[in-house]
Amino acid sequence: MKSRIPRRLRLGAAIALLCGATSSLALNTASIVASALSPDCLEYRVVGICYWLYCTWGGCSVRTSIKVRHYVPDAVVSSYTNTGENPWIEVRAVSMPNPTAQAGGDGTTNHDNENNLAKFKNADVIGHPATLAFSEFAASFGYSCEGAGSAYMPYLLSTLDTLAWRYNIPEAVYPEALTPGMREIGARTTRNLWGAVYPRGGFLHQTDDHKAGAVVAQRAGDVVTRRGQLHVYQPLLASSRDGYWPAGALMETDASTGKWQELTPRMSSSCTVFPRNGFLTQAQQGDYAWALWRPYSCCRRRGQVFLGSVDFL
Repeated sequence: MKSRIPRRLRLGAAIALLCGATSSLALNTASIVASALSPDCLEYRVVGICYWLYCTWGGCSVRTSIKVRHYVPDAVVSSYTNTGENPWIEVRAVSMPNPTAQAGGDGTTNHDNENNLAKFKNADVIGHPATLAFSEFAASFGYSCEGAGSAYMPYLLSTLDTLAWRYNIPEAVYPEALTPGMREIGARTTRNLWGAVYPRGGFLHQTDDHKAGAVVAQRAGDVVTRRGQLHVYQPLLASSRDGYWPAGALMETDASTGKWQELTPRMSSSCTVFPRNGFLTQAQQGDYAWALWRPYSCCRRRGQVFLGSVDFL
């Protein structure tokens, strides 16, 4: 007898079981692909109606299509201490040490009385490998939107961005880096300040290694979701077109611009923003990775001319 459980629910249950089973294993492509089948991160919604002008030899008419909004796993963002040791095993070879970027490590042993010393993290932003599996998963909810990321494409490798990543040139003198309270992840008033987005490099002061990794991941995501930054990178952005509204610049603490799914050291089936509440698993080797999910809206083309769209309240 054929199961009556909807396919998307079965997929969600499967990924929840897989996440629990792989929490202690090395991060590999298979586990990353499976993690993308997350209804919580997808957050699929019908948000409006699109209007199209459809014309034939017999005349013209206005057709409509639904406008949907959901998140897409655009990239895997790794944040790790030892150069050349990206926790995603299959892509380590693309960010090995070179003459301008060698070694790694921290300037602290994580003792609370040493919080004046710096920590360092490399960062890689690489296209999420689940393009085909995710497309099928999202399509099970209805019409789906494509993201900006291409599978396995390196958008930022900190080993090639030495001047900015290791020396904070020129961002050390940016107003965002010199002004306390600007572009911070969390807040001092809530006693939950994880760190500042600027300068967007690998050094920061943070006694909690997980929080340090998250701040560096946010910095890398901030760079690649903007054009014209003084870094060595490729923009992780799509261009808008009729019936397609891609994600814009990533902003810290704002889920409407993007959210994070932890991949290691603990695989999660849900997404959040930094800072977050709850227990933070510390990586033994100082290596962390998150999937960066970004919001996209789109509607099916039903005519030659796009007339506009109306969003539901």
